[in-house]
Amino acid sequence: MAAYINRTVSMIGGDSQLRVNDARIDNSPLQIFVKAKKKINDIFGEIEDYVQDTVIFMESLQDDHNIIKKEEIENIKGYVNKVHGIRDVLKRDHMKVAFFGRTSNGKSTVINAMLRDKILPSGIGHTTNCFLQVEGSENGESYLMTNGSNEKQNVSSVGQLGHALCKEKLCESNLVRIFWPKEKCLLLRDDVVFVDSPGVDVTPNLDEWIDKHCLDADVFVLVANAESTLMVTEKNFFHKVSTRLSKPNIFILNNRWDASASEPEFFEEVRAQHQDRAVDFLSKELKVYTPKDAEDRIFFISAKETLQARMQEQRGQPAHNGALAEGFQNRYFEFQDFERKFEECISKSAVKTKFEQHSQRGKHIATEIRQTLDEILNRAQKMRVEQLAIKKEVHDKLNFTEEQLTLITQEMKNKIHHMVEDVEQRVSKALNEEIRRLAVLVDEFSVPFHPESLVLNVYKRELHTHVENGLGSNLRARLSTALALNMEASQREMTNRMASLLPESKRQLSLNILPRREPFEILYRLNCDNLCADFHEDLEFRFSWGITALINRFAGKQGQRLAIANYPQEIPQSIVSPTDSVDSVKYVTSSVNFPSRNDDWSLATRIAIASITSQGTMGGLIVAGFMLKTVGWRLIAITGAIYGALYLYERLTWTNKAKEREFKRQYVDHATKKLRLIVDLTSANCSHQVQQELSSTFARLCHLVDEATTEMDDELKNIAKTLRVLEEAATSAKVLRNKANYLANELELFDAAYIKSLN
Repeated sequence: MAAYINRTVSMIGGDSQLRVNDARIDNSPLQIFVKAKKKINDIFGEIEDYVQDTVIFMESLQDDHNIIKKEEIENIKGYVNKVHGIRDVLKRDHMKVAFFGRTSNGKSTVINAMLRDKILPSGIGHTTNCFLQVEGSENGESYLMTNGSNEKQNVSSVGQLGHALCKEKLCESNLVRIFWPKEKCLLLRDDVVFVDSPGVDVTPNLDEWIDKHCLDADVFVLVANAESTLMVTEKNFFHKVSTRLSKPNIFILNNRWDASASEPEFFEEVRAQHQDRAVDFLSKELKVYTPKDAEDRIFFISAKETLQARMQEQRGQPAHNGALAEGFQNRYFEFQDFERKFEECISKSAVKTKFEQHSQRGKHIATEIRQTLDEILNRAQKMRVEQLAIKKEVHDKLNFTEEQLTLITQEMKNKIHHMVEDVEQRVSKALNEEIRRLAVLVDEFSVPFHPESLVLNVYKRELHTHVENGLGSNLRARLSTALALNMEASQREMTNRMASLLPESKRQLSLNILPRREPFEILYRLNCDNLCADFHEDLEFRFSWGITALINRFAGKQGQRLAIANYPQEIPQSIVSPTDSVDSVKYVTSSVNFPSRNDDWSLATRIAIASITSQGTMGGLIVAGFMLKTVGWRLIAITGAIYGALYLYERLTWTNKAKEREFKRQYVDHATKKLRLIVDLTSANCSHQVQQELSSTFARLCHLVDEATTEMDDELKNIAKTLRVLEEAATSAKVLRNKANYLANELELFDAAYIKSLN
């Protein structure tokens, strides 16, 4: 006996020493479960937040750039409910101890002794009618709740509901939950839940019991009667338990060991007998322990004595006070030894059964999310590399396009300039040639002519139109084809050069810029009607062999003119015929310059010339008299006859036809002068048309290129935006991936601290 007591004290001291050396120094091994529960709840709280953050991150990217796949989001969203469910389970998780045995073996008394208060109904006979679950109350209240009801009842009614002798009996498989203030019981404070059961020998529904109340139990306590031995009923129950649970944790309490005090001579033999049967049951029949380990799971106690002693301690009295059988101290120590072994076992078992699976599940979730984030990170980095390559390609293409556009623009400007100069020269040359051929064009005008002023005005308007149309058509015939070919060639060159700068999608648009049904044609705006508006014809008869005409011819050949008005003597007005023509007066009032060798002409010569130029009768007589004396009358007569015949001929031939020819000659002279004035203007106008057409074509092509460069700029902006999104996604994925590693590491540390250390 002394050896047993020493072993018990040694074990208690050893257990205390182990707990002192533990990093989590506490008064009870049950605190391991409490701390493990708090730790894993904290970890899963972080996991829940982490999964939510991951879902938010992935949802923010699901519409951008195909970084996230839809099924990936759905998978991660699925973890939200799973983690939430695990958290709910963890919050409800506790260390559950199920007490089983035959009727009246003292199951309820053992629980009361461990709770240090008489909570459950106990006594002789069949007392516990249904399953009674004792658990801690958070708010310090004591109450009970029946199965299927949330109504809180007074805890004193447990004696009525749970007692087998009560008239209001419940079904033996029903559960009554009793909530007891945690501060009154250390075991309840440490999340231990006790389940008291009816006797296994009073009902055949063992399978239902096991399925309903035992599958989540961490420790089974078989309360046997030390006055008898293990019965088949008890063994059958645990055989059924072992088929549903892998190696259940079982303690065997040989209760009522205080009866051995009446037969001290058989104490050791009876104890050895019970010990051997229990060891064989645990090691050989159930095969849950080795024989050596099984010995540490078998205890000989007196629950009634322990309950009585502890209630006395609570009243401030010594534990051994009262009528206690001999050997109480040893039985009390063994009960305490059971409690310590029980606490250590239930803590280890509960931590392993409750948290190991959740820890593995948490690591699986963290690993799955980390793998998904790794794929997202790799995808984002790969897309970033692709986008950077695209950005470089677009940037290089944009720079190349802008450089080429600058070069082509300068080349096209020079080409347009040279072509404009060429057109200007061609038009100027062609127009000058057409002006030289203006007489032919005017001669081709065949509208009836009449010198009457009204008819003549109509004739002039139609002649203006004829000349304008004729010159325009001649210019078009000479220039349009060549200019059109040059224009088409230049435009085609522009298009081909600029199309090379355009993307494939816009090259067809560049070809549609030049869809002309007719070739380009220059408009020659001569506007002869306004140009020759100041033309005034002179259709008065002029004798071509008159003295004035001869003098004009002579003066024209010599480049000199007569200046009669500069003579010292003025011609008397008396010798001037009143019938003088306008031209005569003009020549009289004009100056005629003669050669210097004739400066000494006589007065008679001057008078003769004045007489001749006056074309008057007196002038004619004076000249005739002068010539008669000098030449002779025959020569004068012959000359006069010829001269008169010429005059008469010209006078008779001065018809409308002659007037028309004279009109056209005067018109040609006038129009030639006017047209020569607008040669430069017309050629400049034509070259401007060419410049405008080419510039317009080039501007439209440049617009296409500008659109292409604008699109490339927009593409670069979009790429930059995409790169920012990808970089942010990669950064967030890295952070979340590292958080997954952190959580997985936390769970690994949890396993190392609370699960692996238990093995």
